[in-house]
Amino acid sequence: MRTTLVTFIAIASSLSIGAYAADREAKAIDRIDAAADTVHDMLNAPDRGIPHDLLDKARCVVVVPGMKKAGFIVGAKYGRGFAVCRRANSRGWSAPAGMIIEGGSVGFQIGGSEQDVILLVMNDGGMKHILEDKFTLGGEATASAGPVGRDAEAQTDAAMHAEILSYSRSRGLFAGISLQGATLRPDKETDHELYGHDITNREILTGGVAAPQGAHKLDMALNGESKMRG
Repeated sequence: MRTTLVTFIAIASSLSIGAYAADREAKAIDRIDAAADTVHDMLNAPDRGIPHDLLDKARCVVVVPGMKKAGFIVGAKYGRGFAVCRRANSRGWSAPAGMIIEGGSVGFQIGGSEQDVILLVMNDGGMKHILEDKFTLGGEATASAGPVGRDAEAQTDAAMHAEILSYSRSRGLFAGISLQGATLRPDKETDHELYGHDITNREILTGGVAAPQGAHKLDMALNGESKMRG
């Protein structure tokens, strides 16, 4: 009887752990879906979207759907999203790697908001930072508010000099955004949930890691835009 009870408890515990892991993976996939929707909307916003040619030149893209901003005198930012980088042959994008963005600001402010954020990593220097354990925008990595509009590439030197261009969407409004001082780091918990084991962002973004089945929507949002225009 005692052996049977122990066995039952062990099986129940195993099933509970499995269900918990599956639930966490499903939530990570939901965030990837939200990231894909963000990419689609911010590329196709009439007259104020991210210029397609800048996406075509980007080495990596970081998408953070629903970054939280809140504060009373001292403000704070926090969001969880994903990074993808171009494959070595420039054909398609890597599997998604989890990213966390966080930071603070000081000044008179009150209330809270939520923003979708996209970062375009424009060169090898910016990509090097994405592969690191942690870096700060405006510190280790040069960052600028990205230009918007279909012809914006003609009016900015930022795309030529900044390592990272940043964009936001808040309440339906699209614009370049300054994220100076915000810190980015790998989301190791999400990576484990998606890939089933400990894995680094460097391995995901530069290797031949297969994307999880639920990540195809983000891949299509990025790849599909070029195909539609080509």
